[in-house]
Amino acid sequence: MLFLVSTPIGNLSDITLRGKEILQSVDLIACEDTRTTKQLMTLLGLKCPPLTPYHEHNADEARPALIDKLKKGVNIALVSDAGTPLISDPGYRLVREAQELGLAYTTVPGANAVLWALQLSGLPSDSFYFGGFLPHKSVARQNALNGVKNLAATLIFYETPHRLQGALDDILRVLGNRQMAVVREITKKFEEAKRMPVSDLIDFYAQNGAPKGELVLVIDRPHAQDDKMNEDDIKRLIIQTLQNASLKDTAELVAGITGIHKKQIYKMALDIQNEKN
Repeated sequence: MLFLVSTPIGNLSDITLRGKEILQSVDLIACEDTRTTKQLMTLLGLKCPPLTPYHEHNADEARPALIDKLKKGVNIALVSDAGTPLISDPGYRLVREAQELGLAYTTVPGANAVLWALQLSGLPSDSFYFGGFLPHKSVARQNALNGVKNLAATLIFYETPHRLQGALDDILRVLGNRQMAVVREITKKFEEAKRMPVSDLIDFYAQNGAPKGELVLVIDRPHAQDDKMNEDDIKRLIIQTLQNASLKDTAELVAGITGIHKKQIYKMALDIQNEKN
């Protein structure tokens, strides 16, 4: 049997009773980092079975050996470093191959940062889209956001502290000034869900620095009022766009986002440039 076991993302007490039973009873644990999993087993007071690495960089090589062991009757637990395996990791390929070969597998539910961030965000939870980590580069990130811009669902992404400011800039540029929450350190001492319009979050982190810890971004679905940016929001968007684009390109980009005529945006951008000079 292949067991997909969720592990804590912060508070150790969030391991389930069934999760503990499975982890100490299987013949082998396949994990992202053997050191992390060994430490987890020690902290939980569990006897640790043999560990083997299974992660993004070795999955294609490691998978055949795991499948062979399952065929021979070996019980294997698959875990990630924290949370639910298969979410933003290559575990689904192992499950798919087990499916195709008729091998037994099951899930052992538990901690999940996506669902818990949605709970803490204060945003609608009846329909949501999870997009994993946003791309590192701005153009690719904007393309990804454009692809989900019109979804009638709350949007959820993972992000890192050092990329947060760029991500917020692109979210404002592409999605408009929606309500969103930056959720961090879930179940840990400094757990926080900071919810406000995107432009306010940009200002807050510009003044206070990037937050520490692991981040989940939860963004409200589109509403009619999202298309009605006030003058301060438009000016802020122009200033941000001018940092990386010419006056002409800024006018085209901001006009496309706001629906305001390009000539009007160009004049506003020119006035802002002249004020700075």
